[in-house]
Amino acid sequence: MPHVRVEFSKGLEDSHDMQALCERLFDALAGQDDFDAPAIKVRATAAEFFHIGTEPQTFAHATLMLMGGRDEDTRKRLNQVILDVLAEQLPDVGSLTVQDLEMTRTTYARRLL
Repeated sequence: MPHVRVEFSKGLEDSHDMQALCERLFDALAGQDDFDAPAIKVRATAAEFFHIGTEPQTFAHATLMLMGGRDEDTRKRLNQVILDVLAEQLPDVGSLTVQDLEMTRTTYARRLL
């Protein structure tokens, strides 16, 4: 049940279809054997205020949150899947980055309908 949060520089939503990006990320992760598609969650949010050290002054950063226990090779592969989708969907964006975080199963709380 991975979560992907994409933070991007405000204004990209005017020139790129961020909903399509979310759907493409969902599909790319659903195509992996690591989890079930219905459990995947993808969200994207614009950062209104930012400054980065490279030009152009545009970015997208994805955080992949996974339950603990996955090995480093698996996390690296999943991060690369996400980076490939970002590069495909946002080819002219100045900085594309991905990081993974482990969630703790014992303290994670949720409610589903």
